[in-house]
Amino acid sequence: MGRSADHHTADGKGNMREIILFGIRFLDGSFEEIREELDRGGVMVVPAAPALATIYRDEHYYAALKQSRFAILDSGLLCLLLALKGVSVRRLSGLTFLRLFLRDLALHETGSIFLIDPTPADSEANRTIIARNGYSLEATHQYVAPMYPAGEIGDPHLLAVLGRLRPRHIILNLGGGVQERLAVYLSKHLDYVPSIICTGAAIAFLTGRQAAIPAILDTLYLGWLARCLSDYERYVPRYLQGFKLVPMVIREKLKDRPA
Repeated sequence: MGRSADHHTADGKGNMREIILFGIRFLDGSFEEIREELDRGGVMVVPAAPALATIYRDEHYYAALKQSRFAILDSGLLCLLLALKGVSVRRLSGLTFLRLFLRDLALHETGSIFLIDPTPADSEANRTIIARNGYSLEATHQYVAPMYPAGEIGDPHLLAVLGRLRPRHIILNLGGGVQERLAVYLSKHLDYVPSIICTGAAIAFLTGRQAAIPAILDTLYLGWLARCLSDYERYVPRYLQGFKLVPMVIREKLKDRPA
């Protein structure tokens, strides 16, 4: 089960691995490897430690994670816990992934990107950051999500819009626990196979709609600190909940194999 860091090369790349933990398929790879996998279509989820700690209480969220095509290793706490179990992995945060993904937007054809946003104000801010990265996002390719109920999600109107426009990449900028359920719903009901990216609030860190997380803090696993300093009452209890993940991972058996 355990392995050392030997799979890492000098430039940070290496053979991509999959870690099966809690029945969820996590991919350990560079951005380029993850991006290549994502281009094959399907749902990519980015579960943070506080959200992962709720999986045994939130059956619908847990089911969505297991039904996704893969997850990336966003949580610094999870990466450290895996290291304690003898499994060395490369962390790729949702923020880093999105930064690099947006960097390449100018290479995409017009109409290939579709954003699902929480509010009209977020849509406007997101459209601005997309334009700064050299991509022209039409208003027809943004959708402000309604307040979805707990449990099963359904949105026939969104399905119809996506079925007509057929974007290659759908980016969900919603809260964790909601976006994953919506993503799986879309993947099951669309008549084609787009890439569905659940990076949630990551884009809000770039637009300024939430507290900015400097790249160095993200690299040092300290993105949580920036959020806690920006809104102590909101984020400190949330991240404390994430420590419930510690005994969960310690007890759990995992599979570690080439992807």
